[in-house]
Amino acid sequence: MSSIRNIAVGLPVRDGHVLLSENHDRVRDLRFHRPVGGGIEFGETAEFREELDVDLDTVEPLGVLENIFTFEGHPGHEFVHVFAVGSPGLDSVPLDASLVVLDEGSPVRWVPIDTSDQVYPEGVLDLLRSA
Repeated sequence: MSSIRNIAVGLPVRDGHVLLSENHDRVRDLRFHRPVGGGIEFGETAEFREELDVDLDTVEPLGVLENIFTFEGHPGHEFVHVFAVGSPGLDSVPLDASLVVLDEGSPVRWVPIDTSDQVYPEGVLDLLRSA
């Protein structure tokens, strides 16, 4: 990656859980979670339609994080626009359900907000907890 990327991520919350994607860095053999979202394209609004095929009824900005990282042995740099989101389509999804991000295939599941698992970008759950 030779440029800084702007991404938008959403944090749906339900019964003390937040919906996160599961990821794996094979180079470091590191399993971690990340909010669902993606690159911001020109003219695109923050939404979950292409990721989970649901509409959002509430979108509240929580903050922006700068994330400089290495993934699969390659450096990356992004500005992460973080939103608290609500969706009637997700409210009925059981806490033990497994979903899949439609455009990339990553598994998605409800994770306790107070998880001890690694969540990137660092500080993203702190934004949610302080809202």
